[in-house]
Amino acid sequence: MTSAANKALIRRLYQQVFADWNLDVIDELFDPTFRVSPSFPPGPEGVKQFYARLRAAFPDLRYVVNDIIAEEDKVVVRWTWHCTHRGTFRGIPPTGRQASVTGMAIYRVANGKCVERWVNLNMLGLLEQLGAGLDNPGPA
Repeated sequence: MTSAANKALIRRLYQQVFADWNLDVIDELFDPTFRVSPSFPPGPEGVKQFYARLRAAFPDLRYVVNDIIAEEDKVVVRWTWHCTHRGTFRGIPPTGRQASVTGMAIYRVANGKCVERWVNLNMLGLLEQLGAGLDNPGPA
């Protein structure tokens, strides 16, 4: 696939999955070998479970795409999350606080599917906005 086709695939991911929250589209976009996290099963099912858990903590979560850059088989997305903490997140009970968090993801695409992803997000910033930063790490 071309860089442009890979970029279109990732745009589709961010529109249909992360904006419309149509998790069924995940089956079309992720390879069976893709690992969202070691804590979840591989493939589309693990991706669905991961984002279902994230949305349970932040039901109004929305991504704003700031940039998408593609070269060869890699697509980089710089984004901002906006969300309200309504469910337990990493052991932190719901606070009702709103948060905005920046992050980036690099996707590797092969044969029209996401096969790998690397993410960097401002987790400390998120935890601080939830009241559980370094000074108050939350429940043990």
